[in-house]
Amino acid sequence: MSGNSLIYFSSMFEKKEGSIESQIFRLTNRVIKLTYHFKTHEKDYSSQRGLWKILGRRKRLLAYLFETDITSYQDLTDQLGIRKLKKN
Repeated sequence: MSGNSLIYFSSMFEKKEGSIESQIFRLTNRVIKLTYHFKTHEKDYSSQRGLWKILGRRKRLLAYLFETDITSYQDLTDQLGIRKLKKN
């Protein structure tokens, strides 16, 4: 993702400050930043644990969004480039 697309998405989710979509967007931005951090700091295990916690929270929010509003879920995953949830 380029920087311009992140700015566009942030302005798009700014109007819905605490919504599920904006929370997923912010967590995705943190995942991207931590991924770049790990390219230079490969053995930063405490940050890896933080990343796993962020990914778990984002996964739970995505599951909730999938159950409540599937069209919004599909739009969000397409816009952010997130993989779809696995079906158990």
